[in-house]
Amino acid sequence: MISKKYIQVLFILIMAFGMSVIMSGVVTIVNTGIDGNFFYRYFNSWTFAFPVAIVAASIMAPMAKTLANNIASKD
Repeated sequence: MISKKYIQVLFILIMAFGMSVIMSGVVTIVNTGIDGNFFYRYFNSWTFAFPVAIVAASIMAPMAKTLANNIASKD
C-alpha cells in the first residue's frame, strides 16, 4: 500500500495515464483510422502523450481543485 502522503502524486499519475490512453487512442483513430498498424501508431502516440499529460496534470490539478472549491457551495 502507498502512504497517504503520496496521494497527490498518485492522483496525477492515474489521471495522466487515463487521459493519455483515451486521448491518444481517439486522436490516432480520427487522424489515421484503424488498420493493421493501428496499435503501433497508438503506442507511439501514447508514449509521447503520457509524459505531456503528467506535466499538464501537475500544473492543472491544483488550479482545478481551487476553482472547483470556489465554484462549489459552502454548505
